[in-house]
Amino acid sequence: MLVSLNWLNQYINVRDYQPEDLAEIITKTGIEVESVEPVAEKVTGVVVGHVVSCEQHPNADKLSLCQIDVGTETLQIVCGAPNIAEGQYVPVAVPGAVLPGNFKIKKTKLRGEESNGMVCSLQELGVDEKDVPKEYHDGIFVFPEDVQAGENAVSLLNLDDIIIELGLTPNRADCLSMAGVAYEVAAALGREYELAVEEVHPVSEKASEYLSVTVEDQEANPYYGAFIIKDVKVGTSPLWIQNRLTAAGIRPINNVVDITNYVLLEYGQPLHAFDYDRFGSKEVVTRKAKDGETIVTLDDQERTLTPDHLVITNGTKPQAIAGVMGGADSEVNESTTTILLEAAYFDPAVVRQSSKDHGLRSESSTRFEKGVDPNRVERAGQRACELLEKYAGASVLSGVAKFDQLDRTERKVSIDTQRINDRLGTEISTKEIANILNRLQFTFTQSGDDFQISVPTRRGDVTQFEDMLEEVARIYGYDQLPYTFPQGASQAGGLSQNQKLKREIKTYLEGAGLDEVITYSLTSEKRAAMLVSVEIANQAKQPVKLAMPMSEDHSHLRLSILPEMLQSLAYNTARKQNNLGYYEIGQVFINEEERVTKQPVETLRASGALTGEWVSHLWQQEKKAVDFFVVKGIVEGLAAKLDLSVSFEKGKIDHMHPGRTALIKSGGRTVGFLGQVHPKLQKEMGLKETYVFDLNIEELFNMYTKEEGFRAIPKYPAVSRDIALVVDESIPAADIEKTIAEAGDPLIQAVQVFDVYQGEHLEDGKKSLAFNLVYLNPQRTLKDKEVEEAHNQILEAVKQTHRAELRG
Repeated sequence: MLVSLNWLNQYINVRDYQPEDLAEIITKTGIEVESVEPVAEKVTGVVVGHVVSCEQHPNADKLSLCQIDVGTETLQIVCGAPNIAEGQYVPVAVPGAVLPGNFKIKKTKLRGEESNGMVCSLQELGVDEKDVPKEYHDGIFVFPEDVQAGENAVSLLNLDDIIIELGLTPNRADCLSMAGVAYEVAAALGREYELAVEEVHPVSEKASEYLSVTVEDQEANPYYGAFIIKDVKVGTSPLWIQNRLTAAGIRPINNVVDITNYVLLEYGQPLHAFDYDRFGSKEVVTRKAKDGETIVTLDDQERTLTPDHLVITNGTKPQAIAGVMGGADSEVNESTTTILLEAAYFDPAVVRQSSKDHGLRSESSTRFEKGVDPNRVERAGQRACELLEKYAGASVLSGVAKFDQLDRTERKVSIDTQRINDRLGTEISTKEIANILNRLQFTFTQSGDDFQISVPTRRGDVTQFEDMLEEVARIYGYDQLPYTFPQGASQAGGLSQNQKLKREIKTYLEGAGLDEVITYSLTSEKRAAMLVSVEIANQAKQPVKLAMPMSEDHSHLRLSILPEMLQSLAYNTARKQNNLGYYEIGQVFINEEERVTKQPVETLRASGALTGEWVSHLWQQEKKAVDFFVVKGIVEGLAAKLDLSVSFEKGKIDHMHPGRTALIKSGGRTVGFLGQVHPKLQKEMGLKETYVFDLNIEELFNMYTKEEGFRAIPKYPAVSRDIALVVDESIPAADIEKTIAEAGDPLIQAVQVFDVYQGEHLEDGKKSLAFNLVYLNPQRTLKDKEVEEAHNQILEAVKQTHRAELRG
């Protein structure tokens, strides 16, 4: 809600408070102030000028030489605006004036003629381009004729206003109006405010002679009032109404529409004006729409209706979607002379359904959805009639054609001093509570310390003791509530081992070069079953489907983090971000039954996805694209961080590349997988080569038994030797590596594959694997004989186990 401070001052004097101080007071009463901003930059020295004469500049075709009365004197000013003319009242920056951007106005000469000031456009005065009326987009602003030369133009244009933006919670619908904000501020400051009584002067003709009202669904529409206003002259609104609408973020249109919008902001009650002559009948019938029925709304869109939607009809054809938007057939235009003005109460749920189904969210629907004040519905219509009399030359017919079954009963809530103080831990006196209720303008009867309160209908959020407790606390002052420090023994907080490990994993993955992402736990039915690890696929019967999903794209709980992560990769690569590495640690949701009858099991997993270049050193002309071994290295590094041993086994996962996928195992259990995404899926998602990993973090946590320790740095030299072994191509290098480590124990310290070869000089079905072996005795220097013996044991072991031959 945008609150104009100048407008608020018309109801309750707050000029003795700085805007920031007032915002602080409002915030302390429980309504958050999100911002305090001026309407425009500060402007000085701008007054209303009367164009006494306007002639062609003698030395320029596109300039005018004007004599302008600014109240104290007549100034000669050269103006280039195409719409300036004699007799106008215009904003004039006199010499010495300062405009936005610290632009200072001085006397000068333009094409040989003296110019003593500047006639201003709204843009030059700091008005946002979107708030400038169309007729003044390319020229100066022209005031209505009811202004005087010399008046302060800044005040007339409301450019000295301050806008306070309130961040309202859904229960505070009463503050979606200036009157509601005035009641609230009056209570906070301990001042008086009462909504003024409307003054209408109806003619002898009766509205009921022109119209009848029938309501078919009384629950959806318990009140419908129709005012008839004749002799309307549609035109421009008064400047003060335009200013207040603009300050609230609503664009002025014409006096009829602007007055209904003004009352909406003032009273919080939406109104709608129909052209009576174009309405099509002398009866209003509100009913649920027929299935497939259509209406063309004010935005010129044809909308198909269902029985969930409430419509305003002329007995046969819909003329408006109730509480949401009017129809184009009965729209008020320049030729309108008679208005049917609607003031109604619609059920919030019905309006919400219509607004949601048609994607139409407006100022009106917002207020209906949150609930309007029953006692202000008809009064809002009277207020609009009052303004139409004054500013549209209208004649208001007496009475209201209406249907009225609206409950206007005030709720009763009981409180007592002792119970209030027990809950708040305060010592508020009975007298102070009575004073707070008076400030809130809640009527009550008192018997000792007991209060029987009648809650005004404008406060639909107050229904029970706890609500009244909050009212007393916030007006008393949250900052005055007592506080105590915890008593007794206390201990410092700390992290559990799993929390520490989770943080260490995050630190490691970020140190490895990956960026953290947080994706939706909800995904589509198709993606929910993609890239699921083997152990989850065996456990989960089916993805969990939401009963009421937001959309089809977010209808199922995920079984894998990867599909949504790949979606994020695709989104960013489509925007020219080609080198990406993501990780996420999050929950997946496993349903272990054929039907979902209980909460799914949540399991913590760590997943990553990488694409593009992993290393790019342009100066050294070095580039390395992400591949299988980059991702494998990241997983191995993580295992080393947790002091866990992992192995990799060729595997098959749906939607993964069949030849570049490995299962990750530890302690004989499968704890995840890694590899390349299947090329077909990559193409579907618009990705280049993409590699992923997925780990069961909870399983790794369970295996973690690391204790702090250290290993001394060796004092003696190591011996390095290389061997090349010819084996069958089906034998994994990891199996040979394991055999070498076992046969060479305890001298063998490290085994690493550094080359694989197939081709010339090797038989078909054979491959050559080259290993680097490191021997070390931490207690003394190794002798050649010891190394040779260990080396021969290794060669014999790989020959016996894998039929490996030393390559010549």
